[in-house]
Amino acid sequence: MAVKLPRGFRAGATRAGIKPSGKPDLALLVSGLPAAWAYAATKNRAAAPSIHRGRALYASGGALRAVVVNAGNANCATGERGFADDQRMAQAAATRLGLPPEEVLTASTGVIGVTLPVEKVEQGLPQIALTSEVDAFAEAILTTDLVPKVAEAEVAGVRIVGVAKGSGMIHPNMATMLAFVVTDALVPQEALRETWRGIVDRTFNQVTVDGDTSTNDLALLMANGAYGEVPLEPFVEAVEGVARELARRIARDGEGATKLMTVRVVGAATEEEARRAARAVAGSALWKSALFGNDPNWGRILAALGNSGARFDPFRVRVFVQGIPLYAGAALPFDRQAASQAMRVEEVEVLVDLGEGQAEGVAWGCDLTEGYVRINALYTT
Repeated sequence: MAVKLPRGFRAGATRAGIKPSGKPDLALLVSGLPAAWAYAATKNRAAAPSIHRGRALYASGGALRAVVVNAGNANCATGERGFADDQRMAQAAATRLGLPPEEVLTASTGVIGVTLPVEKVEQGLPQIALTSEVDAFAEAILTTDLVPKVAEAEVAGVRIVGVAKGSGMIHPNMATMLAFVVTDALVPQEALRETWRGIVDRTFNQVTVDGDTSTNDLALLMANGAYGEVPLEPFVEAVEGVARELARRIARDGEGATKLMTVRVVGAATEEEARRAARAVAGSALWKSALFGNDPNWGRILAALGNSGARFDPFRVRVFVQGIPLYAGAALPFDRQAASQAMRVEEVEVLVDLGEGQAEGVAWGCDLTEGYVRINALYTT
């Protein structure tokens, strides 16, 4: 079913020949009105030119009107030419849309260290037909993803639509992903930026698939005001709900994954420690392997917690998998076969009570399978 964009937004995509597969690989997302925007990007020191340019535009404080995305080429570690090509991509999109280039954000994803065929971008942009639906855009931004990722919400009359890509090289700060959330709400840019950082920390920065952080990640929130003002608190909750759903879908579509893992930590001393503990469990290669094998090996969970930096007394910690108590200050008697059977589902939940306070946090991951190795062993060959 086609997902309609909020008022004033249009999107489209084309096959520019960037992906060797011949699939759609060049996309535009456009607002008919100048939009307030909030932005978060990777902390990887080898960040791509698109990230450097995005940060500069963000610091300038101006409005945003469009995003151009190339999927298939990261345009990263390509020297000075990479920066020039990124600027050419922005200029080509600006020309296509009749906008100044400083109102166009660029995003790239794909193989690192390969020169961007920017001529294909320039030739492909005029072919993009813009519509009120997000589906073509959502498909074109994928790389190793198996499925598009779209989420939507409505609150007080405004619409919020989010789309993301991400499957591998996924770890907090940020996950290897591009995420675009758009809304027709009228929200001051300062308020938008103030809330977006916390939303990103609680959602996209709580996703881990393999412990690697990409060079090209970004998460964007655009509000063009086409509907009008909206109460801020329910609006922020709805935006976070969309971001949370996208984060879950990224984890579920992890490269080679067969299961989504949700790790909930309660009883932490602080929210930051709760989130850190949850990420440690979700990111443990040992526990992720056990998850794939349906092995309720709670010792791997406890070990990951102990290495997370979160404060706790092991004698007060409790660990549950699929609601089954496995550890409470010491090993508990449980039916291992029944616990293993309970893990043979598409979503497995780990619940940990640290016994230190009232703070909570959640993280999402997936199991580690032979499929992950196959995909990444042959990524460029």
